[in-house]
Amino acid sequence: MPFAAALSCQPRTADAWTEAHAQAAATFSGEADLAVLFFTPHHLGASRELAAAARRDLKPRCLIGCVAEAVVGNDREVEGAPGLSLWLARWPAGVDTEAFHLVLERTSEGPSLLGWPDALVGADASRTAVLLLGDPFTFPVDFLLRQINDDTPGVRVLGGMASGIRGPGECRLLHNGDVRDQGAVGVVLQGPLGLRSVVSQGCRPVGRPLVITKAENNVIFELGGKPPLEQLRELWQTLSPAEQTLVREQGLHVGRVINEYRGDFRRGDFLVRNVLELDRSRLVISEPVRVGQTVQFHVRDAASADEDLHALLRQELTGKKPAAGLLFSCNGRGRRLFANPDHDAKAVLGAAGPIPLAGFFAQGELGPVGGRNFVHGFTASLALFEE
Repeated sequence: MPFAAALSCQPRTADAWTEAHAQAAATFSGEADLAVLFFTPHHLGASRELAAAARRDLKPRCLIGCVAEAVVGNDREVEGAPGLSLWLARWPAGVDTEAFHLVLERTSEGPSLLGWPDALVGADASRTAVLLLGDPFTFPVDFLLRQINDDTPGVRVLGGMASGIRGPGECRLLHNGDVRDQGAVGVVLQGPLGLRSVVSQGCRPVGRPLVITKAENNVIFELGGKPPLEQLRELWQTLSPAEQTLVREQGLHVGRVINEYRGDFRRGDFLVRNVLELDRSRLVISEPVRVGQTVQFHVRDAASADEDLHALLRQELTGKKPAAGLLFSCNGRGRRLFANPDHDAKAVLGAAGPIPLAGFFAQGELGPVGGRNFVHGFTASLALFEE
């Protein structure tokens, strides 16, 4: 098999590694092009030993990994318990991999990222993707995504920010044989990857699309020529009692249309952002906007998140079935959102079949929407690979 995934819940790191390695070796032989490791804070103190064991036993061309509040292994999501998830991949000739470690440096000319991978310089976007794992306390992921969006448009970035940590210096990122406590690690994949991405933001639209007619930075003063609160009052009358309860208890969200050239807007066309403030004169959201853009109000709950993920999976998996996947779910999902455990992992495998799947619960998920890369919240971001 060109892919493998394994999961261990053993509390001792050495035992967890032995079990996960044995599981993976049962279906995967030879050296891997890429090994990915996700581990809960129970294994944080032994991260260097873990990285060394992975390099010794797997001899991968590239190795990346990070600490996480919870990990995903095949059809399980391990929350609140020790977990070690391993994912292996080997691609045919013609696919290249380059691991990298990025750190922020502030210069007199502004911020700069050191460690930029050579493979991204002049990259062919149709044959290039990036898997990225970052420290939420020391790495400016928005800055990186803007740079990739501007310099190499079309290159997809998928991954997430490490979780289960409380401040700078606690993060552990694996970069080949090294362990880093800041910045971001990742791998550039180039060639015939057969990569598909699914970014489920867990929301559904309510009402109708509205054009921004007056705005500044992230503050909207008019929607369709009216104050946002007036538009919301009109919308309120059309909502069901259940939807009104959602708005009161879970809050309101705004989806900004990414591609304004579409005739109608569907799932995947919106970048969903939180409403920070709403009063008689203005609506403040967590994303800059401009006059002329189209937005629509959204609601989020477990039922909406379930519906959105299943709909996007059906939409993406109408053709050839994938051979493996990496799943980056928000740490606000899982049992914090859904009544039953293992929701996102089981949804993916229910749609894709019993593929090797690994991942983690992130403190910010990375994925493309409308051809551009963003950092998301309450999202399931999925990378699917064909054989």
